Amino acid sequence: MERSTGLVVAEIWRFPVKSMAGERVETVEVEPTGIVGDRAWGLRHAATGTVLTARRRPELLFASARIVDGGCVITLPDGTETDDDATLSAWLGDDVELVAAADGHAGTYEVPLDTETEAAESWVSWTGPGGSFHDSQRSRLSFVSESTLGDWDRRRFRTNLILTGSGEDALIGARVRIGSVDLEVNKAIDRCVMVTRPQPGLARDLDVLRTINRERGSNLAVGANPLAAGSLSIGDEIIETAPPGAI
Repeated sequence: MERSTGLVVAEIWRFPVKSMAGERVETVEVEPTGIVGDRAWGLRHAATGTVLTARRRPELLFASARIVDGGCVITLPDGTETDDDATLSAWLGDDVELVAAADGHAGTYEVPLDTETEAAESWVSWTGPGGSFHDSQRSRLSFVSESTLGDWDRRRFRTNLILTGSGEDALIGARVRIGSVDLEVNKAIDRCVMVTRPQPGLARDLDVLRTINRERGSNLAVGANPLAAGSLSIGDEIIETAPPGAI
C-alpha cells in the first residue's frame, strides 16, 4: 500500500565531474546508474590510475562543471572553460585525463581513515561501481531533508535531492517512487573528510564531521538505487511504495 511521506523535492543537483561543483536543475532523467550526467566524468591521475576526489585534492571543489551538448565543460577558478587534458593538468600540476564512466571506467578512490591528521599511513583505497563515478554500488542517487541539514551549507554534502519535510532516515530499506522513478533506499550515507573541505565561501571545518560522528553515528543523507529509467522534477513528492523489510 502506497504511503505519502510528506517529503517533497525542493532542489535537484547534478555533479557532472566527480568532486567538482555541479549544477542546480529543475528536472532530470534517471537511469539505473543514477541521474543522467551525475558523476559521469572524473579526472584520472596518470601516475596512480585513481580518479581524483577532493579528499586527496581539495582544490577540485573550486572548479565547477556543467553538461553542454552531451559532454561536460569545466570552469576553473580563474574562469577558464575547458575539457582539455593539458589545461586541466597544468591547473593541478599533475598529469590527469578527463574520462567518462560510460566508456567502461570504474573509479578507484582514496580516503584517509584518520580524519584529524590525515596521516599518510591512514589512507586506503577501493574501487567503485561501473557506469558512473559513485563511491558505492548501493548509492547512485542521494537525498536529504532541509530538517536534517539544519544550518549546514548543503554544498558540503553533495546530495542530489534536497527535500522539504523530515524523516528520510526512516525510509532506509523501503522502496519509494519520485516522479516516475522507482528506487530502493539502501543505506545511510557515511561521511568522511570530504565534508570538511573548503569551497568558495566556505572555510575548512573539521567540526562538521566531528558533529556528524558524535550526533548522527557518522551518517547524513540516504542513498538509493533506481530500479529503471524515469524522470523526476522539483515539486515531486516521495511516495513509499513498500515499507522497510517488505522488499
